[in-house]
Amino acid sequence: MKISPNCYGANQTMAIATEKITVGNLTWFYRETEKQDNGRLPILFLHGLPAHSYGWRGVLERLGAVNFHCIAPDWPGSGFSSYPSSREFSYRAEAFQGALKDFLAALKIERCHIVTQGFLGHVGVLFALNEPEICDRLVILNSPILPGSKLPWVMQQWGLLLAGEMLTQDPLLVDRTLEKGSGFVIGDSDLTTYRKPYKTSSAVGRALMTTVRRFELAKVLPDLGDRLKNRPAPTLLVWGTQDPWLDNGQIENWVKTETAHRWEALPEAKHYPQEHFPEAIAPVLSEFLA
Repeated sequence: MKISPNCYGANQTMAIATEKITVGNLTWFYRETEKQDNGRLPILFLHGLPAHSYGWRGVLERLGAVNFHCIAPDWPGSGFSSYPSSREFSYRAEAFQGALKDFLAALKIERCHIVTQGFLGHVGVLFALNEPEICDRLVILNSPILPGSKLPWVMQQWGLLLAGEMLTQDPLLVDRTLEKGSGFVIGDSDLTTYRKPYKTSSAVGRALMTTVRRFELAKVLPDLGDRLKNRPAPTLLVWGTQDPWLDNGQIENWVKTETAHRWEALPEAKHYPQEHFPEAIAPVLSEFLA
């Protein structure tokens, strides 16, 4: 395991506020940089599993410092948002999309750019495709987008009968998954923040288990890939090309030969590039979303 690059000392950064808002029967926790009156659209950052919005901190700090308004929510069932039961919330892609639309409406955000990552990243892509009047530009970091993409075994186990119920109650699943997926050591104070929801409530583990059981990638991805290929609005893929869980070569070839989308490789990064390489990602986003 490598030691994480020193990403937080060299650049100007900005403080991030934390907020909560209740929309219907869901309480959303989100991180936000200062609102700007400069004509730029806000940027919505969507996380993957088993992380939460804290993973975007380095990118948000840097973009906030150059006058972007950034919002990074915790998905329902993740982080510090509410953990509804499966009777209250289905944890299927359409439920996440509907809840996200309501969240943006509650914040009075009519149009925004979207940056999405990880396993749940496909939900952000689906939202962008299904709500073109809301999503302007789209950025995808290491997410399942092509047919054949599957949850890695470390995540599949969370949905297993009996075993999944035990594994998702172990806060150390966060350490093991984030460090294995990123290939770098994550600092103890950061891991403490990532683990906190799992140490606070057993409901977050049950929500994770239900999310994994209802992923339905084989059903969703064939149509998603075709629609994404033909998306007319500007789309950028920023990709950690050492990702152990996705077919990086297939995705790069698809982007370059079958789409008009832009490809930006991060040759040292793996599945969670925003965790260790915000100093490389933020300038690319700044240029693409300005």
